[in-house]
Amino acid sequence: MSAPRVAIYVRISKDREGAGLGVERQERECRELAEKLNGQVVAVHRDNDLSAYSGKPRPGYRQLLQDIRDGKVDLVLAWHSDRLHRSPAELEEWIATCEPRGVPVHTVKAGPLDLATPSGRMVARQLGAVARYEVDHMIERQKSAKAQAAAAGKWRGGRRPFGYESDGVTVRPEEAKLVAEATDRVLAGEALSSVARDFASRSISTSAGTPWDSRNLRNVLLRARNAGIVEHEGTEVGPAEWPAIVDPAKWRNVRRLLTAEGRRAPRSSDLVYLGSGLYLCGYCGDGTTMRSAATRTSHRGNVTKPAYRCRNGSHLTRIAEPLDQFVSEVAIERLSRPDSRLLLAPEDRRVDLEALHARREDNANRLKELAALFGRGVITGAQLTEATTELRAESEELDAEIASHTGVSPLVGIADAVDVRAAWNAAGVGKRKAVVRSLMDVTLMPAPKGRPPGWQPGKGYFDPRAVRIEWKQ
Repeated sequence: MSAPRVAIYVRISKDREGAGLGVERQERECRELAEKLNGQVVAVHRDNDLSAYSGKPRPGYRQLLQDIRDGKVDLVLAWHSDRLHRSPAELEEWIATCEPRGVPVHTVKAGPLDLATPSGRMVARQLGAVARYEVDHMIERQKSAKAQAAAAGKWRGGRRPFGYESDGVTVRPEEAKLVAEATDRVLAGEALSSVARDFASRSISTSAGTPWDSRNLRNVLLRARNAGIVEHEGTEVGPAEWPAIVDPAKWRNVRRLLTAEGRRAPRSSDLVYLGSGLYLCGYCGDGTTMRSAATRTSHRGNVTKPAYRCRNGSHLTRIAEPLDQFVSEVAIERLSRPDSRLLLAPEDRRVDLEALHARREDNANRLKELAALFGRGVITGAQLTEATTELRAESEELDAEIASHTGVSPLVGIADAVDVRAAWNAAGVGKRKAVVRSLMDVTLMPAPKGRPPGWQPGKGYFDPRAVRIEWKQ
């Protein structure tokens, strides 16, 4: 008689060090059990740092079930039955899979479970009920302990928070500076995705060792702990035992900015082209911004080039490269003047930030109302598009206005650089957009008649007369 084909399943809920020592220990003891049972181990399925009760997918467990359905397994070994499942629903799926195929379970700590017999299934369900009770009781204790710790301003444990050491209290200076930097850059008008891409280019990883993206960066910037504040279930409890790494006022402003309803994630073109969503169309009375597009130049063999086109119609189309180069040169020239450092000084005027935030929230509510009107058939799709385009453009202006008064100037790092041109060239598109938005309004006007001075026959040209620059400062 051939040896039974054995599949081993190992799992550990929390692996703080990421070393997998818990599952290795389980596997070793399961292999020893397989030898005693004269079984042949054909597969080992692992789920490291995954709880059976969390609801998160367990790829190892799902593959084990599939192998049983495919007839590849005669016997399943686990360290304990609660390694396999800790919810009644999951247990019933397990029984429905193993019972008709006659696949038993044998555990190191609880012995054999023959799911082909009523008594075996009864024992399995009893063990499952006990495991579920233990989980519920553990969660109850953890919630109580976390609430008590929050009230005392204590850290409640978990993965090491970025900016702090593993104790959750001691500041890790190099990471804390990055959190403060990202906060300032977002408040200065730079997109989350732009900051995340910059961090990735600098080989900076999260505390989990993963690359930065707009989602995990947003989560870090929204943390109350950055301001030295304890939150419990979304409510501020009080001051924390750990020091703040971001000024509380800045943290509150960045949170309001990032959680504003109707906040639009930047389009992919916004991250590549300087003028996308920034340059204004001179034809549109509502100041509709330009978006990236493409155009063909027949005199050079139908070469497709990136271009800007009015998103409210076909009023204007401009080749992107020479236009962006022109705007860049204008910005570099302005920031290279001897008085450029004065642009970094705070303005001698008070701004009602509450009023700006109120207008921003009112726009978000109006967007909701427009969507409801469209849903009821009160307005047409064209009317919805026209109204929302205007509101979103106004909201973006408000976001920029709020950002300009709640964080460091976006000009920092360029206007105060020894070599302004080198600093501009080294900056990402998001940083450059924030600088241009702070310095000027760029409006694309109808092309004037005639060729610009210096034009040579047979060559393309860019006419700076079709660009209107209005300085903000």
